[in-house]
Amino acid sequence: MKRILTTALLTGLLATPALAALKPGDAAPDFTAPATLAGKEFTFSLADKLKDGPVVLYFYPAAFTSGCSVEAHDFAEATDRFKALGASIIGVSADKIDVLDKFSTADCQSKFALAADPDLKVAKSYDSVLTSLLGYADRTSYVIAPDGKVLYSYSAMDPDKHVENTLAAVTRWRADHKG
Repeated sequence: MKRILTTALLTGLLATPALAALKPGDAAPDFTAPATLAGKEFTFSLADKLKDGPVVLYFYPAAFTSGCSVEAHDFAEATDRFKALGASIIGVSADKIDVLDKFSTADCQSKFALAADPDLKVAKSYDSVLTSLLGYADRTSYVIAPDGKVLYSYSAMDPDKHVENTLAAVTRWRADHKG
């Protein structure tokens, strides 16, 4: 019943416009968090991952809800394109790590990492918390350059444009940083 109520509330929020607080050029808050990839747990460090290239950091409300499953599937399908551009993906939600272990293998197809943020500390530092539904991250995507600066930010409860928009931002970054 809780999952049905949560899904109904999240679906109702689709019409609510949201704006990402961090803008291009802002410093992205550094963080470490418990994470999972293909059901294998580890500690994710943004600073360490940025050494490998840009990071697509996306916040989502809750694993296994309709919009979040769509978004996870879309990111999973695009993972190889992001990797070809030198970028990695990390999804963040308030879900506990044991839930994310399952979501990582199911909806994310073991393609990219998910981080647990049960107290929303990371989401708050990125101003990516739903104000209309406490306890959940907002659906916000960021592209962070290797220098730790925000390249792109986008907030919308509709999951449809997050992958397309972040991929375009990474593609622009790569075109400007060839060599």
